[in-house]
Amino acid sequence: MHLTKSSLRAYRLAYARPVVWSDIVEEGATFLLLRLESDEGHQGVAEMTLKPTWTGYGPHSLAAALTEVFLPLLATVDLADEVAVTLALASIPGHHAPKALVDNALWDLRCARRGEPLWRRWGGKSRVDVSFTVTRQAPVLMAREAAGVVERLGISTLKIKGGQGLDVDANVLRELRAAVGEGVDFYVDANSAYGMDDALPYARSLFAAGARVVEDPCPLRPDAHFQKLQAALDRPLLVDFSCWGAGDMRLYQEAGARAFSLKPGRLGLTETRTMLQQAQATGATTVVGMFGESALGTWQALALASGSGDGALPAEVTWYLAMQEQVMHDIPRIDGGSIALPEHACVADRVDWERVERFSIAPAINTRH
Repeated sequence: MHLTKSSLRAYRLAYARPVVWSDIVEEGATFLLLRLESDEGHQGVAEMTLKPTWTGYGPHSLAAALTEVFLPLLATVDLADEVAVTLALASIPGHHAPKALVDNALWDLRCARRGEPLWRRWGGKSRVDVSFTVTRQAPVLMAREAAGVVERLGISTLKIKGGQGLDVDANVLRELRAAVGEGVDFYVDANSAYGMDDALPYARSLFAAGARVVEDPCPLRPDAHFQKLQAALDRPLLVDFSCWGAGDMRLYQEAGARAFSLKPGRLGLTETRTMLQQAQATGATTVVGMFGESALGTWQALALASGSGDGALPAEVTWYLAMQEQVMHDIPRIDGGSIALPEHACVADRVDWERVERFSIAPAINTRH
């Protein structure tokens, strides 16, 4: 199976309200959509979140990396040969974002060829429990949003974005517990907002309040400082931003890490599946983490989450709920805190290309190979 055509589309989906991340404030989410077409007539797609502080790329720079380096490279290998493709991509140093985008689109293409959805091909379960991410606002507004989601969707685990200051974060948890009651689990992601000296008392206070894990309380490295910090805590720190694949994961495990965020939108399905298998072999906790996906990226991340096992945290991939628009014909439906996975072989067949055109922010780039 060989590449014959590819296209790139940049589009923007509006949020229902401005979203405050740790580094930027956004009124919408921008994506680059890659579509691959094989000589057998099958298609595969994937999207990449375009936030430079998350991926290192904007739409033009990512498109340039793909058209100048990665798509010509793909045209030289058999796309059905997973090992050959992995070796070809590994021959280019760095560039996690274009590699992840290509990898995810190739899995969609292979599923189209086989006529079988990825979650079933990988032996996953047909329903995936999910959580909801509550982003930074005033504590009372965060609690109100959380309570609405719990009541409306039956979600029983919340990921809380911390990092607004130690006192504010503590107030958020008080307001949240009062709003949702004792039956809802939660954990906190501080996005490395605090220093090493604050990390231990901060994590202890969150665990005392009932947090299952604490994610990135300070800038983390797989070193003696991390080992000391984790050893002083009776629950796991969830490692995310500084872990760039299975190699980093091994280093963190050697330093005592017991929980990891796996993001297919950030590192690709192939790498995160390797990380999942590595975690399962060593008894580590995992969560399929949120990477700003729309409904399109959510369907692909859910395929990985379907094989996470009973010990995993509910998948975080419900960020599409924050968006007023989507480019898919089918939107994941949350019922009782979980999503049923479809029998459709691939995501490409369910893209609404008229909506892609409507929400586009740049002309399409179409290439023959």
